[in-house]
Amino acid sequence: MRVDHIAIAVNNVDEAVKDYQRILNIDRLKFEVVPNEKVRVGMLDLEDTRIEFMEPTSADSPIKKFLDERGEGIHHIAITADDIEKDVAKASAEGMKMLGSLRSGSYGRRIIFIHPKSLHGVLTEFCEAPQKD
Repeated sequence: MRVDHIAIAVNNVDEAVKDYQRILNIDRLKFEVVPNEKVRVGMLDLEDTRIEFMEPTSADSPIKKFLDERGEGIHHIAITADDIEKDVAKASAEGMKMLGSLRSGSYGRRIIFIHPKSLHGVLTEFCEAPQKD
């Protein structure tokens, strides 16, 4: 397993990406709307991981609620699962509380979140490994 990305909730993806690009000197980025998660994401590719900026696309988006309660900031840490189904089963067997079930996330990869109370206050996402080209 490895860190796939660190996700930051923001009010405006375009502004956040520009700010980070200025100091990180990165031009590898992608934008995507993820309708079932009600977010627009901007993904900055670093050498060994990524930073994901998430902007709510609707008033009932979980990210909108997060921003209203906490303001902009780190939302979660995502881990690339070696075998997502086995890793989710193992985490569940170890008593981790899953938030929902496996579902489609950005770039069509399957994702699931582990409740922050299970991991010392940190919302953690398992995401499926990217398809090999």
